[in-house]
Amino acid sequence: MTTFHVTQEGPVNALALNKDFSQVAICGRNVFKVYTIEEDKFREVCNVRASKHLNVGFSCNDVSWSPTDDHYLATAATNGHVSVWNLTKMGKAMQEQDYQDHKRTVNKVNFHASEPNKLISGSQDGTMRYFDIRVKSAVAVFYSNTESVRDVQFSPHSPYAFSAVSDNGSVQLWDIRKPEKYQQQYTAHSGPVFACDWHPEVTWLATASRDRTIKVWDLTNKPTLEYTIHTIASIGHVKWRPQRKYHIASCALVIDCSINVWDVRRPYIPFAAFNEHRDIASGVQWRGDPDIFLSSGRDSTLYHHSFNNASRPAAKANPQGLAVNNNGEIIFARKIPPFQTSASSTSSMTTPTSLAKATVGLMRKISMTQAIDQFHHASSMLQHFSHVNEMANYESESILALSKNYVLSGRSISEMCEHNSVVAREFGKPHLSVVWKIIKTMYGEEFLQNSIHAGSSNREEVAHNNINMSNISSAVIQIESTINSHRETETDQNSKASDTQAAQFSGGDDETENEDQVDNVGTYTGFPTYLNVRSGLPKGDFSFGENELDMELDSLNADFHNVYRSYNHADGSDWILPNEAFPIRHEIQDRSPPPEQFPNHHHSPDLHEDTQPIYQVEETSSTLISVSKIPKKSSWDPSSLVVETLKHHAILGDIQTAACVLIVLGDCRKFLKELDEATEEHWLLGYIEMLTSYKLWNNATQIIKLAWLPSVYQLNQQSTRINTNCGKCLKPLQRVGWLCDRCHSSKYALCSICNQVVKGLYVWCQGCSHGGHIAHMKQWVSTKKMCPTGCGHLCEYG
Repeated sequence: MTTFHVTQEGPVNALALNKDFSQVAICGRNVFKVYTIEEDKFREVCNVRASKHLNVGFSCNDVSWSPTDDHYLATAATNGHVSVWNLTKMGKAMQEQDYQDHKRTVNKVNFHASEPNKLISGSQDGTMRYFDIRVKSAVAVFYSNTESVRDVQFSPHSPYAFSAVSDNGSVQLWDIRKPEKYQQQYTAHSGPVFACDWHPEVTWLATASRDRTIKVWDLTNKPTLEYTIHTIASIGHVKWRPQRKYHIASCALVIDCSINVWDVRRPYIPFAAFNEHRDIASGVQWRGDPDIFLSSGRDSTLYHHSFNNASRPAAKANPQGLAVNNNGEIIFARKIPPFQTSASSTSSMTTPTSLAKATVGLMRKISMTQAIDQFHHASSMLQHFSHVNEMANYESESILALSKNYVLSGRSISEMCEHNSVVAREFGKPHLSVVWKIIKTMYGEEFLQNSIHAGSSNREEVAHNNINMSNISSAVIQIESTINSHRETETDQNSKASDTQAAQFSGGDDETENEDQVDNVGTYTGFPTYLNVRSGLPKGDFSFGENELDMELDSLNADFHNVYRSYNHADGSDWILPNEAFPIRHEIQDRSPPPEQFPNHHHSPDLHEDTQPIYQVEETSSTLISVSKIPKKSSWDPSSLVVETLKHHAILGDIQTAACVLIVLGDCRKFLKELDEATEEHWLLGYIEMLTSYKLWNNATQIIKLAWLPSVYQLNQQSTRINTNCGKCLKPLQRVGWLCDRCHSSKYALCSICNQVVKGLYVWCQGCSHGGHIAHMKQWVSTKKMCPTGCGHLCEYG
């Protein structure tokens, strides 16, 4: 058989097949036709809407064909009418019955499987009506006590049973002989249930809901959930595949235009998919053959499908995978080539665990019985690897210890960095200890104090202020006076005697002044910088030898170079002083006053913003040296280095350090301009996920609370409410945690030990659902294992 279709005048809402599957009826708002199914096409045999006597009953929401009589069709209308049509008649007489019992839209209509004259309908008015087409009105009314009934289906296993599904997520099982009350009711889904279908062979009922699941219930005794299929969209229609116990077809209400056939044992990937429709499919009917079915859609088409043309999504699934747990253990699924037998694949692999051996055995069994109508099984083998050494355990223990002992808030940056440095060193992470020390040096209280000392309230502006050139001027004056004093001493000694003894010097008040000046040299606005510019005189008493004065002057000359080079390198430019800034043996004749303080370069007419400054040191007759151009502003920003360091740790897998440093920096994070918010969010979420995997819930919550990004700190405001259910009706306890709004009873919220209502924290066993006060339950399970209610369950408290 091939795939073919026919296009209609408008969207098709439903379709139905006759008892021998040779004809199909379709209906919609503007469509109501009957087709004969031929080898490769549909042939129209009747257009019911061609009648001159059209009314609102011709606008159909659902259609059903009598399984015992080919002459009768039933339709459900949006105006609440249920119509019965006799195809042997013509014109107005074709509509034999027009029931107006429902007050709102009729969603579903179905003929009884063995009673040719019996018909049932479900409506938005919350009722189900049971009709005998020989009678002018309904013979029985079933009240569901719900807002609306979406689907009703007669059971193929009992002539008196039918099921109904509603908008409140419940399923009701009824006996047509007892319309007073349903036999059973249970909550099947967390959203409206749109469709249901009985399995033709076993007492299974499939339900489909807005919660994007298809559930299979075993109704042999108490309703038991057997299988759950997870879909990508709300499901509006389901139909079991004949002669295939585990296969069911589904149509979505939104998003997905495909018709998927599922194997209920494989709940995440469809067994087969049919993608012919270009809009939402509205119905599926099997032609009594498991390989052929018909479908209708909102794209105004009617399709005839063959399984030969189906796509197999499972065949495109990746058969390889990798998973790692907190202990460093690895589970690896490796693809096995199709030509490789199970025995050879086992010998070529490293020694697998018992799980891998069992998987190989399963693969061998499947490959021997592989058929075209079987679910595609990935040929893969599972292997389990674990660390031989203790490195993984050591790393896990270190992460746990650091997470529990780090201080991330409540103190100054210096205090937190110092504390975390000690913690890292104590737990065997000396390199992390150094990182915290460096962060303290760069962003501790010294940074703030230097910013205030520079006279700027904005740190970003402070980092770009001009260099205080008076410090350089003081250094030059100091060097000049030292050289002059050396020369005078040398001259006096040479004139008095030939065997001059070494001069004696002692540090006094002048030395103290020089030291104070040196302490200020190199202090620039922004981050602390320390330039060790010596005064030219060592501390304490000393004497010059024959060549010691030359050595000292050489040292002063080198220091003078260092002063200018330090400012020059910070600015990024390159300039060269002469080998000697001043001639050592040159006799200074002019005792002119020291040079004036260098002017600020912002006010220099010779210096332009777009011109690189040129520094020249010249000898003059009036002063020791002169500088024709002043150094440009200079700053060293460690933010790029910090960002690179954090990224380095993140690449190595140490997401903990990257996240913790960011949190500790606090307001100083604004200086890390090279770090974008996406990276910060990635690190924080990664650290939170790590803490969660180690079950450090409190630490993860602390990170969320300290986060500065909305996408992170709003995590605690999402999906944090969990409702417990009433033990009697299973309704969620939404208003208060101990009183059911439906039962109006607190019986099932009593403590199992003291029989008092638990209005505070409540703990319960997930196995038997019994619980009570935390203290009472903890005391009970410390000495006993059985449930205190006597239900016989072995409860655990963790």
